[in-house]
Amino acid sequence: VQRSVLDGTPLLFSSVDRTPEVAEYVRRGWAHEVSPRPGLIRELAPRVIAVTDADPTQARDVAGGRTRLPAVALTMARESIDVDAPVLVQVPRKGYIPTLLCGTCRSPARCRRCNGPIRAGRMDAVYGPVDLACGWCGVPETSYRCVDCGSRALRAGVVGAGRTAEELGRMFPGIRVRTSGGGDILDTVPAEPAIVVSTPGAEPVATGGYGAALLLDSWALLSRPDLRAVQNALRLWIGAASLVRPASEGGKVFLSADSESPVAQALVRWSPQGWAERELADRSEVGFPPAVHMFAVDGPAASLAEFLDGFRLIERVEVLGPVDLPPGEELPGHSEVEDPERVLLRVPPPQVGEVASELHAFIVSRSGRRGTHPLRVRLDPVNIG
Repeated sequence: VQRSVLDGTPLLFSSVDRTPEVAEYVRRGWAHEVSPRPGLIRELAPRVIAVTDADPTQARDVAGGRTRLPAVALTMARESIDVDAPVLVQVPRKGYIPTLLCGTCRSPARCRRCNGPIRAGRMDAVYGPVDLACGWCGVPETSYRCVDCGSRALRAGVVGAGRTAEELGRMFPGIRVRTSGGGDILDTVPAEPAIVVSTPGAEPVATGGYGAALLLDSWALLSRPDLRAVQNALRLWIGAASLVRPASEGGKVFLSADSESPVAQALVRWSPQGWAERELADRSEVGFPPAVHMFAVDGPAASLAEFLDGFRLIERVEVLGPVDLPPGEELPGHSEVEDPERVLLRVPPPQVGEVASELHAFIVSRSGRRGTHPLRVRLDPVNIG
């Protein structure tokens, strides 16, 4: 966007989904929406069915045995194979989601102060997650209660999907089962009876389109400790669903999610625009990007303490933290730094230019001093935490 403004060149956002960031550009008049004619999406999109994997009436296979695959999903797969079309199965990879969930309804555990993700200091063999604190503002959580159902129970949400292909192979004997993900990503698959098990984003294109797609373990994507978890889940779902044949040709998509949830309805109705506008309104209400801007300042604890004491505009921004760096984040080139931390600065849009200039000046002023570790500053990072 900045390069487009500086160079005076047009910028086109083209995608099958819609993000809150693009919705904000449209709302402010910085971008203009170009939509297909009414009815075209319904003609081209597959039929989508959402069923929660917690529904006991759906969580048995046709033989009555317990399985990860609901009966309606198995039926879709069989119907696709019967017409010699491949089936796509999207499964989050093992270890995709190290986070805490409500033990009753599986909603993400969130901080009452800033709505950040609750994290456990350690896992106790008897009591489970203990030493709870917010991953954004660092405030300890001593009396957790789920905001959705009121439960006090917590569970660790770690997905293990390594046996999905083997399970499907047993259910569909004689049908080829292929995998795509990690270091072995398929580009295309032929139009023949087969089951393709893929991690999100690694789905191969099927000649003539898939007859069906099964999007499993949705809670693993939705519960990631990340502000953009839901928007990324919708992006991955709609990307996979777009590889399926139109409903007029028998194409169907199964989503293991609460059918009444806004994000599931966005896929069922194939309406990512409406979801993005609703998500933007929700984020505006609680002060999250893109309604506001977030600066992430990362570095050793001592350097962050110096920053909080010396930054001139610190009283004019909302400070969250310091907290440990989010899982998977590292300080580039400084792996020897012990206990790297993060401070988040929440800044209204009118002040972002001034704060950015002052941050740059602060970083430059300390860069020439000996014995100081550099701070990393990023505006609206992809992974806030």
